[in-house]
Amino acid sequence: MRRGLALFAAALLVDLLLIVPNHPGALHWSALTTLPLELPVLLLGALALGNRAGPPALLATAALTLVTLLKLADFATFTVFARSFDPLADLHLLPAGVHLLRGSIGIAGVLLLGALAVLVLLGAMALLCRAFLVWARCGSGLQRSTRRAAGGVALAFAALCAAEIRSPLTGGQGWTPVGSAFATRLAAEHIRDFAHARAALADFESAAAEDPWTGRDGLLSRLEGRSVVIVFVESYGRAAFDSPLYAPRHLATLAEGEAALAEAGLGVRSGWLTSPVQGGQSWLAHATLAAGVRVSDQRRYRALLASRRQTLFTLGGRAGYRTMVVAPAIVMPWPEAPAMGFQEVRAAIDLGYAGLPFNWVTMPDQFTLAAFDREAQGTAPFLAEIALISSHAPWTPVPQLVPWEAVGDGSVFDAQATSGPSPKDVWSDPDRIRDHYGRALDYALRTVLSWATLPRAEPPLVIVLGDHQPAEFVAQAGGKDVPVHLIGPPETLALFEGWGWAARLSPDPAQASWPMRDFRDRFLTATSEAVGAPRADGS
Repeated sequence: MRRGLALFAAALLVDLLLIVPNHPGALHWSALTTLPLELPVLLLGALALGNRAGPPALLATAALTLVTLLKLADFATFTVFARSFDPLADLHLLPAGVHLLRGSIGIAGVLLLGALAVLVLLGAMALLCRAFLVWARCGSGLQRSTRRAAGGVALAFAALCAAEIRSPLTGGQGWTPVGSAFATRLAAEHIRDFAHARAALADFESAAAEDPWTGRDGLLSRLEGRSVVIVFVESYGRAAFDSPLYAPRHLATLAEGEAALAEAGLGVRSGWLTSPVQGGQSWLAHATLAAGVRVSDQRRYRALLASRRQTLFTLGGRAGYRTMVVAPAIVMPWPEAPAMGFQEVRAAIDLGYAGLPFNWVTMPDQFTLAAFDREAQGTAPFLAEIALISSHAPWTPVPQLVPWEAVGDGSVFDAQATSGPSPKDVWSDPDRIRDHYGRALDYALRTVLSWATLPRAEPPLVIVLGDHQPAEFVAQAGGKDVPVHLIGPPETLALFEGWGWAARLSPDPAQASWPMRDFRDRFLTATSEAVGAPRADGS
């Protein structure tokens, strides 16, 4: 009886690890009825090996642990980024995740979570190895013929596993057995995707190396020296217009902003772009817009930096513009700036913020924009990118606008920075997460629209757009579309009449969305007097 319970418990542990889902959509009770074809392979194999199962048990423990970690990584990236995990491209996200957690729960909380994760991992591996050895010890007391029969059954199920993974490995449509070799198939699919990614990366490198704007004259000449400011609003996606959770609030804010812009003598145009990412990795969207190629993962980003591709900012510098990036999220050295075409970098430490951080958010958007106005003094026209972060998770506390003349060194925001619920309180309730996200995004929109209406002798062309949709569980709406708004004097906006964008801050829902990579070439074509039309490589 005792041995039977031990065998059952061991089998149950292995079964649960094999059927762990890798996607939030598969997290339901029916998953427990799945028959994993690997289960008899592992358990009957251990039974057949008996006393010789020690090294194979360690190997099986390591393999199943790695596959389980891969499933959990998939689950996380599907939840946040709406895609599967790419080991080579996504491992760099671990330090970024630690940095985000540190800003939300402190270094002590990060260390505690890290220690707990290591203990859970080691404990699970020990239990898993023991589970295999329980079956092996049982097999050591059986007759040789029984062990051979168990080994034969294990080999038969191994053949069934091979039959199921044939399709993802070869693309063929073979016989599909009863049951599921989900863990094996997942590993095979990741191997296949790795091979495909290498080929796609080679195509990307070729496309990035061929730039139709290299050596062209007359760049940005139709702007007649007018400055251009590209403002990325964090996590500003189509959900702000399509989701009933967010649309009423944000549409009202945009309507108020549109009236204020008109009173200031500024016109607007709005359309849609399709971001290469969702839920995070904003820098990939920034690079896609600037370089005119789809930068959807970190490998492509590194390939872009190593290429001769001319970004919008590189080309702007050639045309006599002062190029600058204002990035309050950057708290460490950023050596990529020259490759992205930026002559000047204004990171968090350079902006002069003397106030308290809003958890991970180093400073509120209003201070970032006020600091940019101070930095942008001078006679040379500037081409700048500003990456706002107040609508970045954890979305608490939510800042409030103050009079622009009261911004000062940012200490005016200290009371706001210490108010509101903690990230732990907000993130314990999905509905509360969505509420705080909506409020934080509304603050970001109100801030940038208020800033755009400030009186200026020569108003710049302001391009406001989202970097990506928030995570799916926050967005409550699918897709990767983000809104983009052109704000500026009517005579400048006339350059973009051919785009067919709506003359309001709310884009036409039926308007076709452009890939974000197309913006650079379309913008240069509209604002330049260069001879000949550039080639659209579509890469």
